[in-house]
Amino acid sequence: MSAAEITALRPDHEISRVIKGGWQLAGDHGAVDRATAIRDMEAFLDAGITTFDCADIYVGVEEMIGQFIADLRHRRGASVAARVKVHTKLVPDLGRLAELRPEEVVAIVDRSLARLQVERLDLVQFFWWDMTQGAPTEALSFLKDEQAKGKIGHLGVTNWDIAETAQFVEAGFDVISTQVQYSVLDPRPRNGLTDWAAGQDIQLLCYGSLAGGFLTEDWLGAPDPGFAFENRSLVKYRLIIDEFGPWARFQDLLRLLREIGTKHGVGLSAVATRYVLDQPQVAAAIVGARYARHLPRTLEVFGWTLDEEDRAALDGLLSQAKGPKGPVYGLERDRGGRHGRIMKYNLNTKPDDAVLGAGT
Repeated sequence: MSAAEITALRPDHEISRVIKGGWQLAGDHGAVDRATAIRDMEAFLDAGITTFDCADIYVGVEEMIGQFIADLRHRRGASVAARVKVHTKLVPDLGRLAELRPEEVVAIVDRSLARLQVERLDLVQFFWWDMTQGAPTEALSFLKDEQAKGKIGHLGVTNWDIAETAQFVEAGFDVISTQVQYSVLDPRPRNGLTDWAAGQDIQLLCYGSLAGGFLTEDWLGAPDPGFAFENRSLVKYRLIIDEFGPWARFQDLLRLLREIGTKHGVGLSAVATRYVLDQPQVAAAIVGARYARHLPRTLEVFGWTLDEEDRAALDGLLSQAKGPKGPVYGLERDRGGRHGRIMKYNLNTKPDDAVLGAGT
């Protein structure tokens, strides 16, 4: 078994090149065995997958990672627990953007610290649903203030393209990463973002590299399921497949990925993830492996690389794809469109939530 690859976003922030994703552990992505998921996090850490991704709006996930860190600290000591790097997000509700107060941002940071049971958040990735509402640059400055207090190590952004990110870079923020959707099905970061990010010392953390599980052997040879899923993640990525081309073309892609995997002695999903890791400016791929039983397949991505023949075959097939086109998150940003309609925009606070500071 090959060792997990590592990289550094900054000299003091080293991460594994595969990040254990947390979205699949949140409430509406299928049943989760909470106790097993928490217990199995240790196997990922011991295998070299040191970095975990979550968000303030992934229901219950910060708490799960916090329980894991606290238990690890108790059983194996602070130095082992310190190996865990957690990337969380701060996503103010769409309904709060116009009047977001500094104390709300501070409260969200403090809440994440409490949930994760740590004294400092390694990386906070900032997102703002609608740049025409409120004062997003000012809101990020509130996070920078918390960084100066030692509560936050580094700042990143998520689901933005050049236009959205540039205003923060130009305002003097040290944005070390941008988390974007990037896969063999979805090349939108190549439409300018990767080249621009290279000039700004911003690296890409890529989710969706397995398209919510569609880029696995489970779907090879399967009939078109349409869009009747209870799992919102599957709906999201089935829409991306629809942008890519007809189901038959997607099946052609799966067959090619399997052929390449067989050649290298790895699974189809390892090829899909390796493809993303080999793209310019990509620091890591975020993989939603829930349990330790998924670890062997996850680790198959390491210890080999795509050769020229592989890349030529993939490029030839991908050149036939009709989409998705446009900027990063462009389709999803249209709240009235079919990609935007499945999103949930107000998950951070409830009317009686302490984050809103009722009466303050």
